[in-house]
Amino acid sequence: MSIPSIPSTPQATPPVASAPSVPDGGDRRILALTSLGVFIVFLDTTIVNVAFDTISTSFDAGITRLVWVLNAYTLVFAAFLIPAGQLADAYGRKRLFQVGLVGFALSSALCGLAPGLGVLIAARAAQGVFGAIIVPASLALLLPAFPMERRATAISTWGAMAAVATAIGPTLGALLIEYTTWRWVFLLNVPVCLLTAVWGARLLTETRGSRNGGLPDPLGVAMSAAAPALLSFAVIYGPHLGWDDPRVLATAVAGVVLIPVLIRRSRYAARPALDLSLFRIRNFQASNVATLVFSVAFFAVLLSSLLFLQNVWHYSVLKSALAVSPSALVTALVAPPAGRLAERFGYRPVFVTGALFYAAGAAALALRTGASPHWAAHWLPTLVLNGIGVGLALSTLNSAAAKALPPERFGVGTAINNSFRQLGALLGVSLFVAVLGTPTSATILGDYHRVWWVLAVIPVISAGTYLAAHREPEATG
Repeated sequence: MSIPSIPSTPQATPPVASAPSVPDGGDRRILALTSLGVFIVFLDTTIVNVAFDTISTSFDAGITRLVWVLNAYTLVFAAFLIPAGQLADAYGRKRLFQVGLVGFALSSALCGLAPGLGVLIAARAAQGVFGAIIVPASLALLLPAFPMERRATAISTWGAMAAVATAIGPTLGALLIEYTTWRWVFLLNVPVCLLTAVWGARLLTETRGSRNGGLPDPLGVAMSAAAPALLSFAVIYGPHLGWDDPRVLATAVAGVVLIPVLIRRSRYAARPALDLSLFRIRNFQASNVATLVFSVAFFAVLLSSLLFLQNVWHYSVLKSALAVSPSALVTALVAPPAGRLAERFGYRPVFVTGALFYAAGAAALALRTGASPHWAAHWLPTLVLNGIGVGLALSTLNSAAAKALPPERFGVGTAINNSFRQLGALLGVSLFVAVLGTPTSATILGDYHRVWWVLAVIPVISAGTYLAAHREPEATG
């Protein structure tokens, strides 16, 4: 059994759904447009993972340098989400959305044409910047297009594209590498982004928050980007280098120290980089905490499943990606009615039900999965449980966070929610590596069972946290 020395992290994804029934007209077109934007951003969080070996061969590079092809995007994306949301509110969501799409297309082209590894890594970091711009701007454009009573369903559909992209990324990447080259993993983005930008220029109208009139505090913006980047670095490299490694300790301490400094500066700056008033909204707090905890389990289960199929059942990369894909299809079917249920009965019962389904799926992996492949009998039922859980849980949390936001803070608020999801993804991968340990051929099955039992507990914790913290009435009809 071998696992990557420093595991790549599936990016933080919003909730998922298939397209629900929404009225014809501008709101439906805006939903399709903004969903396409986030689709391409989250496709690149996983499509590159399967290209790792072929890029290594192409550039004759070792693991210590190649890992930055994967993690440059992760770290920069996490670091710039909140500043990008702040800028979208201040300078216009349409403007930032268009800038993000064009920039993502150009940086993707540079990735695909990169003559060397250094250029590829730099271009991946640029992709992270522009991806971070697209995500909060797209949701901030979507929310005003729908009345309050239909936003949960619309947000579920928007998130569907992100989760489906995350799920099919490895499969699409494996197909592209099988029949073309790794460069098409990146070049595929170029026409999609440019066509989406042209469509957006014709369809969208500009919206922004009421607190515009200047650049948010530049030093605060720098600190709000640096803090998550430093903490993400420590989480990613801690299991590999050792938690007592000076580089891990230095980045972790620096990231932690920056947080109170940023909070203090945000209290007194004329245009703060971080709007602290949002954290006084109880339901916004509850949604973010639950998102963080649930995402730990979600991304750890995803990564552990792919590695188990490859290293224990000895599936190929393409076969393992196809083997886990039914979960995304189930999620796509479940999320639209989940949005409608949340609009009618409230967020807490829908989210808690989803979290318990996901916990049952992780427990089923531990109870039913053996050393010999029995996909239909033992694996497929767990995919159904997990798909139902994600469809109910993540879409509900994203909708609940958005509902709690004032309209002028849609951009930065959704960016904060995605930042919590991203941190949960990084913590989930780190937890998986720590709990799995270093398996041998004699212990590997039991080691994976132990991982899945631990991950089954985490959604239950997220459900309890949300029940305790979310107090305001949720029912809308």
